[in-house]
Parts: sequence; structure tokens; C-alpha cells
Amino acid sequence: MNPAFDTFIKSLRGKEITVIGLGVSNRPLVTLLADAGARVTVRDKNEQIDRAEWEGVDLRLGPDYLDGLSGELIFRTPGLRPDHPALLEAKANGSLVTGEMEVFFSLCPCPVTGVTGSDGKTTTTTLIAEMLRAGGRTVHLGGNIGVPLLALAGDMAPEDRAVVELSSFQLMDMTRGPQTAVITNITPNHLDWHRDMDEYIAAKRRILDWQGEDGLAVLNGDNPVTEKMRGRGRTVFFGGDRIADGVIDGFLPLDGIKLRGYYQVENILAALSAVRELVSEDAIRQVAESFSGVQHRNEFIAAVDGVAYYNNSIGSSPARTAATLRAHGGPVLLIAGGRDKNVPFDELAALFPACIKRLYLIGEAADAIEKAARAVPDAPPIERCAGLEDAVFRARRAAKPGDTVLLSPACTAFDAYKNFEERGRHFVEIVRRLAGENAPAGA
Repeated sequence: MNPAFDTFIKSLRGKEITVIGLGVSNRPLVTLLADAGARVTVRDKNEQIDRAEWEGVDLRLGPDYLDGLSGELIFRTPGLRPDHPALLEAKANGSLVTGEMEVFFSLCPCPVTGVTGSDGKTTTTTLIAEMLRAGGRTVHLGGNIGVPLLALAGDMAPEDRAVVELSSFQLMDMTRGPQTAVITNITPNHLDWHRDMDEYIAAKRRILDWQGEDGLAVLNGDNPVTEKMRGRGRTVFFGGDRIADGVIDGFLPLDGIKLRGYYQVENILAALSAVRELVSEDAIRQVAESFSGVQHRNEFIAAVDGVAYYNNSIGSSPARTAATLRAHGGPVLLIAGGRDKNVPFDELAALFPACIKRLYLIGEAADAIEKAARAVPDAPPIERCAGLEDAVFRARRAAKPGDTVLLSPACTAFDAYKNFEERGRHFVEIVRRLAGENAPAGA
């Protein structure tokens, strides 16, 4: 179905290819390369990878996994900086360094919509895909959202649509871009990985750099960073000025949207701006009125003894947690903390007196969050907790009927969990255990 993909697969036979990292996104890639007859080497710092599962693949594992890095083609894992000395040395020795998403862009036969931003990427990406599907399109959803698309490119048709979420890590050295590019917003994030805010912004705006004159850029007109940007083709801004008398663009009433909070309204605005010329208003309205959100994103879990528990484990930056606090509209019992990304907590802490009844801190960043919180007049009571389970149980004892307990850490999960999903699943498991303990007998 896709001649370019077939040609690519044939070109792999006998080629020496290195894949850095054997995470979820790279597993299908390694299988694809090996099945095509390439001589594949996988390099990963994890020494516990099951070698029997990857028979025929050369595994270089452990702390020295990048020593002597080589290969005609090297697939960089997004978490490894493109200017890592091992990559630079390999390039100097003639290796071509690329990424799974960049190769996908070169082989995808259909138009691509790419979404990036500090917050709201996954929700916006999913909304775009759902709106296109509601409009009768065949959609391929993936990228940083967790589904690798390169292995699926062979079955895609020119009339399909691909919708991909792109991180700053992926974008930083990409030399291709989507026909439609969406930037939801840009606020300080990942400053433990990027050298500074300027580099982070440059990585995000790279989604616009490779568009042609027929490209569409969808940008947040209310965000101080993105409102200064322009695409190489047409640029459309979304923001509060497109809402009048409680209705978006004259056809979508705010009170019909199922998602909670103005930041979710922004996600709706971004999504409909990206698809407005492709599907009907009815298709957009249908999705906006039925879409209840993505897992770990201000997700209602259960009510226990009249207390509502929400999982916002995706809230891995102060800006995300601030937006979620505003969405709840009233004081919550907040569980926060994790690994610090060198992002200041001062602006988030300024919301604490109005938005938080009690603050439960966990993880490596607990000191930094507590320091910021105590610098604010009328700071809420603060409790330091041994971990997530301890925090949930402490919140349960303090909460009254009508209260909300919210997990929105403002930090990454990497000090205690593999990722935000694992952290969110643990929270859900704890809450459901509480709900089970309070279920009526025989329920």
C-alpha cells in the first residue's frame, strides 16, 4: 500500500543499525529492523533485559552501553541528548543519527498533524484524532503518546490522517515537520534536561521550522511565548477571544463540554482549530460533548466516604498542577512532590492559600516545595509523607465529606516510579482499595 515504506524495508537488509534504548516505543522498531534483515545492535543501560527475548539481536547492556557507539544508522532514544559525546563521536565516524519519528515522517504517505507544548499535548492530540474519526477519517494516532507508528506506516494510505504527539526531546534535532503543527502552550519544563529555557523554546518551535507554505500552524494566542510565533504557511491562533456568550466559535457551548477546567477548554480550542477545515461542526461538537478525558489527567477515580479522589499524575510540572488546581475551583487536599526538574515552585505556591486545604509532600522535591509554600502568607498546613500510600492515608483521615483529594505532583515520577503512568496506577490502586474497604457488605 505504501511504496516508499517497501523501498525503505528492502534497503535495510545487511545494514548495520544501532538502536539506543529498548523502551516501549523502540521494541516494535527493533523487531521491524531485524525482520527486514538488518544487523541490529541494541544499547541500553538496563542490564535486566531478557536476552532470550531478543535472539539474533546484539545487546550491549549496562552502565557502559554507549562505549564504542557505531553503526551505519543509529536511532537515538528521545531521552538521550543529541549532543551527547558518544553520538557526536559516532557522527564524526560516519554514522547517521536519526529517530523513529523522523523516519516515520519521511515515509508516511498521508498528511500529519503534530502536537507539542508544555501542557495538554496528549489530550489535544487525542481530541484531534477523535474529531477526525467522528468526521469519517481513518486516523493513525501515536508518537510520544505511546504508540510507535513507523512499523505501521506500510499499511497507511494517502487519504488517511496521522496525528502525533511530539516532545521537545524528539523535536530537538528533527529535520522534518508535520503539515499541521499545534503548540498548546510553552511554560518552564524539563529544565533538568534542556540547558535553559531558550533551548527548550527553540526545541518546541522546531515543529514549525520544516513546514511549507501550505502548512498550518495552530498556536495559543493567550500564551506569552507562542503568541509571538508564526508558522511558515498560515497561522491560526486560539484563545479566549474566540469565546462569546459562553459559546466557542459560535457553535460549541461551553456548558456542553464534558472536560473540566479552562485549560481543557484551551485543549478543545486547539483541537477544533486543527480540524476545522476537515470535518463538520457536528463532528467536533459530538466529540467535545462526549470526551471525558485521558487516563491520569485529572481523572476522577472514586468517592470514598463522600470524598472525591482525582488522579492527575500527568501533572509533572508546576504549571500543570496550577492549571488543575484552578480547574477544581475550590480548596483541595493536594498530594505533590517527586523528582525536581529545576523549575521554580514560587508561582504554584502563590495559589496554595486559595486552592489548598492541606498539602501532603512526597519525594525528592518535598524540601523545595515546602520552602516555596512557607514563603507565602497564610500557607496551608503541610505534612511530609513517607510515600504516596502514606500521603493518601493521611489525606483520608483529614478529609471531610465534600472534600477533594488530588494527586497532582508538579514533579516527575522518576525518584520512585518508572513514569507518571506507574505513579498514577499506584494511586488508583490505593484509592480503589479504600473504596473497597468502604463498600457495603455483599456489594
